[in-house]
Amino acid sequence: MTTTIDQLLTRVSKPARYTGGEWNSITKDWHGANVRIALAYPDAYDIGMSNMGLGILYDILNKVEDVACERVFAPWEDMEAEMRSAGVPLWSLETRNPIRDFDVLGFTLQYEMTYTNVLNMLDLAGIPVWARERTDEHPLVICGGSGAFNPEPLSPFVDAFFLGEGEDAVIELADRVREWKRCGTVRQDRLRELLQMPGVYVPAFYEAQYDEAGHFAALEPTVPDAPRVIRRRIMEQLPPALVKPIVPFLQTIHDRAAVEIQRGCTQGCRFCQAGMIYRPTRERSPEEVVQAARELMANTGYDELSLLSLSTTDHSQIVPMVNQLTSTFETLKVGIPSTRVDSFSVEVANAVAKGKKHTLTLAPEAGSQRLRNAINKLVSEEDLLGAAENAFQRGWTGVKLYFMVGLPTETMDDVAGIIEMGAKVKAIGRKHAGGRAKVRVSTSNLVPKPHTPFQWARQDTAEELAEKHLLLKDGCRTAGVEFSWNDPRDSFIEVVLSRGDRRVGPAIHEAWRRGAKFDAWGEYFKAEHWHEAFAANGIDAEWYAHREWDTHEPLPWDHIDCGVTKSYLRGQWRDVQSFETVADCHHGTCNVCGMQSFDALSGTPGVADCVVKLGKLAEMRREARKYDGEALELV
Repeated sequence: MTTTIDQLLTRVSKPARYTGGEWNSITKDWHGANVRIALAYPDAYDIGMSNMGLGILYDILNKVEDVACERVFAPWEDMEAEMRSAGVPLWSLETRNPIRDFDVLGFTLQYEMTYTNVLNMLDLAGIPVWARERTDEHPLVICGGSGAFNPEPLSPFVDAFFLGEGEDAVIELADRVREWKRCGTVRQDRLRELLQMPGVYVPAFYEAQYDEAGHFAALEPTVPDAPRVIRRRIMEQLPPALVKPIVPFLQTIHDRAAVEIQRGCTQGCRFCQAGMIYRPTRERSPEEVVQAARELMANTGYDELSLLSLSTTDHSQIVPMVNQLTSTFETLKVGIPSTRVDSFSVEVANAVAKGKKHTLTLAPEAGSQRLRNAINKLVSEEDLLGAAENAFQRGWTGVKLYFMVGLPTETMDDVAGIIEMGAKVKAIGRKHAGGRAKVRVSTSNLVPKPHTPFQWARQDTAEELAEKHLLLKDGCRTAGVEFSWNDPRDSFIEVVLSRGDRRVGPAIHEAWRRGAKFDAWGEYFKAEHWHEAFAANGIDAEWYAHREWDTHEPLPWDHIDCGVTKSYLRGQWRDVQSFETVADCHHGTCNVCGMQSFDALSGTPGVADCVVKLGKLAEMRREARKYDGEALELV
């Protein structure tokens, strides 16, 4: 007897991950759709449904009458076992059609440790894992997201990569698919046509070159019409806010409504990839945010709203925005997930806090001013302690401090500075909150990322990181501060996948074949799978991770133009050694990072004049700064 999907659902945990039919989900007539696109997130439903990018594209595509856009996520281990046992292929949530029957399968890549899940989902869908083995019967496999900015490790498995912001690109893709099906265009010709689409990289038409030592030397086009450099796509203005998101049946990581109030960040933290690849800064007006909040509340039933941005309190009109939200919605809880380390940001967080105040999160990143200057984190110890004092005085009972370890030029004295800072914040907390005061120090290990000044940095070895973690563990215990840290073993794998070239692809395949999946989850990560896979494919993982790269050597991602130039990044890397800092151009003059002359699409106006725009935003922000703390006391 053939096992049905409904029968599988009775045998697994959290069956709501696989049922579909949630509030605001869209189910179209499968047979009436000319274009069928499956949006995939290579992690569990609980994680993927919190990704706003997927929700935005889902909404945009389903507004096109003849396009059916559906969702799929990585099945948890129990469901995968049932599917493989019963021979049931991976299906979409909306219509439960096999994923292999779609025209396009689009993955969002946000974290390198999900790469084996991409392969696993392809295999579960019955789609050949290797791109070269696919035929006209299979969907095009396309990837986007931050992981696409070094596409080479996954290039053997992916038909095309979308670079940059996809709101316009997905409509253009749907139009092409519709035409291909009308004309009967074969797969190879479809890939060839994608070469002409701005912001699209098709790995099949490029070949990697290596020098005599076996190191990456260049990526060469193999057909005349393949561009040598692929520029990311940029939306000149933010699209309309997503106001009718899907409401899951089960609790997800971010179980609340959200409005993207700003895209891009120009603070210039040298370790931060998002701050480089999402420039320039673009904002929504307070009026637009309030209207979006009004529609979100009506369409979802949520009573909590998150103001999303890489640095929310950097919005030039954050004070008027908070004023309007808190005066318009009496019962709405407003959350600010990312704030600067200063008292102004605490004032904003305090203004939107309703009910009990628990933990405020601040990210000083480094334990000394010297090191903060080196990474261009423009906050002082005075900023941090002032923010902590402000928070505890206003009733917050906990402060969480985020730091990084393994930063370039870091010494053990810098690491000890983390303990000292945590102890000072704890003392402030005891003064105002007594025994209720809690302080947690959380550290992550530096993973040098492409398109950042740290793309040339070495990563600390596991032994070096272990010594620093031991110092922090003992010191925080003595100071009465909680401490958590990341496993150096998965940080090591992450940097190899982050900076790898095409030769890393077969190692990803081998690691998956040996059982690697859900590597972002500590209970599933097994470092030995990866070390065995590297050895089996002759990959010197240490070469990718534990050396300082020469600033003039070819990089596997040199063919990807994110808008920030390599020469600018090179200069910023030099400034690390001299502890020179660069100001945020959102507040003043242009830093000439490359965005001032970046034309993401031929004929697209507006991107090149980011300096003028940011100058206007700076003026608006200076006006907003005139509001003092009392203007924020609205609750």
